[in-house]
Amino acid sequence: MGPGKAAATVLESEILPYLAFVLREPLRRLPAELKENVIEIRLRLGREVMLVTADGDLVLPGVSRLDQAAMEQTLLFLTQSSLYAREEELRQGFITLPGGHRVGIVGKALLEQGRIRTLKHISGLNVRLARQVQGAADAVLPYLVEKGTFLSTLIVSPPGAGKTTLLRDLVRQISTGVPALGLKGYKVGVVDERSELAASFQGEPQNDVGPRTDVLDGAGKAEGITLLLRSMSPQVIATDEVGSAADIAALEQALVSGVRLIATAHGEGLADLKQRPYLQELIERQLFARIVCLGFSRGPGTVEEIRTARGLKLLGPRSSVEGREAADGRALVGSPAGTICHGEHRLHHRA
Repeated sequence: MGPGKAAATVLESEILPYLAFVLREPLRRLPAELKENVIEIRLRLGREVMLVTADGDLVLPGVSRLDQAAMEQTLLFLTQSSLYAREEELRQGFITLPGGHRVGIVGKALLEQGRIRTLKHISGLNVRLARQVQGAADAVLPYLVEKGTFLSTLIVSPPGAGKTTLLRDLVRQISTGVPALGLKGYKVGVVDERSELAASFQGEPQNDVGPRTDVLDGAGKAEGITLLLRSMSPQVIATDEVGSAADIAALEQALVSGVRLIATAHGEGLADLKQRPYLQELIERQLFARIVCLGFSRGPGTVEEIRTARGLKLLGPRSSVEGREAADGRALVGSPAGTICHGEHRLHHRA
């Protein structure tokens, strides 16, 4: 969601036109405060419509259950009356809407040579409202910059703790440049395998990812990193949710080419990552100069700790942030600005 656009307005102008008529008026009647807090609208055939908010799940009043007619009408609006035209997106399991909103889809999978070709008998839709939070990386970025140079960074986070929100804003700021940190704008290549970072619609990013950012939408991470290296001469490559052997090999290829990296990985912290062979290798080989761990200790999006590749803690539960000198003799650049709150995540700093 772009800056200055109220979530309630976005819900009515950018989401309702894609939903069945029977759902529109009940959603319009919701209190404005509730509209602001809606993260997802869950449509499940034969069941109640659920609204997912930061404070919990609610049943949509006025709709007893979602029937087949409402599901089919919603699908017609989402696909502009042509499921065939959007078959490739159905194969991926989601459709991206203008504004960067994404609709996840489940149903009967049709296989071809062991891979999903398309979906039929659609039984569930997850309408996820796009919420870009500009400034989400403000308090983290100073720890990722040294003498005006951005350092390769891995973001470790369990699901729902804000890793994609943080990654997206890091891309935007690194691409734009941050004069206060002496950080020039970098050419950034984004491998957006699931269309979540840039939320591209018909090739155009719906999120602000910065003026020097090139987006490869829908490509696998390993193949996408190689393509960007060959074609776009990036200085930084960003991608979400690495973890396979092919991912690690592609990241190494980028580093050998002199490219900085920003990536995320699922995990409850460094100890969790070290239980997985490929991610353990990634940590032990020190491919990332900085590791940022997110969690829930003070709510979703808590920055639990920031470490160097060698394990030096720059920020953590027992770190003194104000005026502290790092063990390598470099003064930490600034201190956290406090708490960043928004509809989906709250990025805290646990000091």
